[in-house]
Amino acid sequence: MRSIENILVFQGGGALGAYQAGTFEALHKQGIKPDWLAGISIGAINSAIIAGSPEERRVDNLRQFWEMVSSGLDFGPVVQDDARRLLKDWSVLAGAVTGIPGFFSPRLQTPYQLLFNRDVMISHYDTEPLVKTLDRLVDFDRINRGDIRLSLGAVNVKSGNFAYFDNRDIRLTSRHVAASGALPPGFAPVEIEGEFYWDGGLVSNTPLQYVLAEDGFDADLCIFQVDLFPARGEMPRDLMEVDARIKEIRYSSRTRMNTDEFARKQIFRRAARRLLEKLPPELHDDEDVKLLRSVGIEYDVTLVHLIHRSAAYDSHAMDAEFSRASVEANWKAGYDDVMHTLKHPKWTRRGRPKDGIQIFDLAQDRQRDD
Repeated sequence: MRSIENILVFQGGGALGAYQAGTFEALHKQGIKPDWLAGISIGAINSAIIAGSPEERRVDNLRQFWEMVSSGLDFGPVVQDDARRLLKDWSVLAGAVTGIPGFFSPRLQTPYQLLFNRDVMISHYDTEPLVKTLDRLVDFDRINRGDIRLSLGAVNVKSGNFAYFDNRDIRLTSRHVAASGALPPGFAPVEIEGEFYWDGGLVSNTPLQYVLAEDGFDADLCIFQVDLFPARGEMPRDLMEVDARIKEIRYSSRTRMNTDEFARKQIFRRAARRLLEKLPPELHDDEDVKLLRSVGIEYDVTLVHLIHRSAAYDSHAMDAEFSRASVEANWKAGYDDVMHTLKHPKWTRRGRPKDGIQIFDLAQDRQRDD
């Protein structure tokens, strides 16, 4: 029986990242421990907090972060949908004007700043509060010991190339995390070793492709892909819903396309292995056979989709809406989706993957019932 490596893959999505925190709390409660965390933007922040905390403090530190960033917009419970939408719109405006505690603050457009601070000219907010928060909450020595693999996606501003900061390759700091979430024009690029980086979501909002491109696993994989934007949605009814739908399509980052492509790759791996078994011994050292052997490495993959799906009263700027009510609702939705998935008969009765991969999207059943 091969061992199983648990991988958590976190999309970017601003305030919606509380959904990822809720999914992690449920996984943690069920004893599912991550061996590899891969994140972009807010997914990078959540991933760093998890990987940089002792096991018994991971949920508490996530909770501390999300309570802090929503502390300036705690308006109490709101019941009616129309009131919720108004509250969300007000929260977005308030956050844009005053900033988000422990995350970002508005830049002061003073003459001195305009003359001597390049970042004032190319961004609206200062993310130094985030760097300080990460330095306080995250033990980067723990991260760099490598007990949990951590990979953070960003994009090089000058070259336009996607980059991953991986604790298997480099020593990570709070600035690597901040770089992964430096979404322009709100946030300035972060300089790391002479290069400047923006939010990885500009190229791809999910690290799934990076994870699936890895070869040579010694264990079977169980990947929890936690998306904050659904690719599928309803026909918009007004311009605000058009904006929301555009954002969902743009940032869903073709998760299912990546999954389908990997499924084909798994089928080819098995075909290569079966072909190698049929070859006569004299061909074993053939160069083409060696190539086939290198891609014929087999491991099974179980992929679990957990997708935040917008409520009817959500604002088109749902990723910028950090009210306490919304953070708590998103956290609970993530928690409930995981608990529903892990108790679902299709999950509890699952067998070995056919053709090396099996895919579950079971939380949508709960969301339809709601």
